[in-house]
Amino acid sequence: MLQVGMKAPDFTLFDKDGNEVTLSSYYGKGTPVVVYFYPRDNTPGCTKQACAFRDLYEDYKKLGVPVIGISKDSVKSHFNFAQKHELPFVLVSDPDRKAIEAFDVWQEKKLYGKVSMGVVRTTYVIDENGVIEQVYEKVKPDKNAVEILEYLQTR
Repeated sequence: MLQVGMKAPDFTLFDKDGNEVTLSSYYGKGTPVVVYFYPRDNTPGCTKQACAFRDLYEDYKKLGVPVIGISKDSVKSHFNFAQKHELPFVLVSDPDRKAIEAFDVWQEKKLYGKVSMGVVRTTYVIDENGVIEQVYEKVKPDKNAVEILEYLQTR
């Protein structure tokens, strides 16, 4: 897991509409950026988390803080997921796990006694200079968006 104070790895990936998204393009604008990694579109926990960010999106927007969600799912899957749940923020596809591995969220997981590799639900707040300001590990899907918003409102 990357730690507070480390430089965030840059990435360029495709969003749900097929447009390139480069993390560093969000820097230098006077506000942080929220980057959250989640296991899979249209699963119960991931849907709860995405909808929580959706429900608070206007509050994030008022603070000028963009939200980027990242998973291994395809661009098409992200498009359908965003449309189905009316997600207004950026979802990027990382099928080759470039950002997922660079941010060290591809890890061994245990579920019902089975061990497998997968994305550990993790959220990073990255400051305007590209430095990791906060790390939220193994987050609760329905609480993560509120927890981060509260932090951002008091920083």
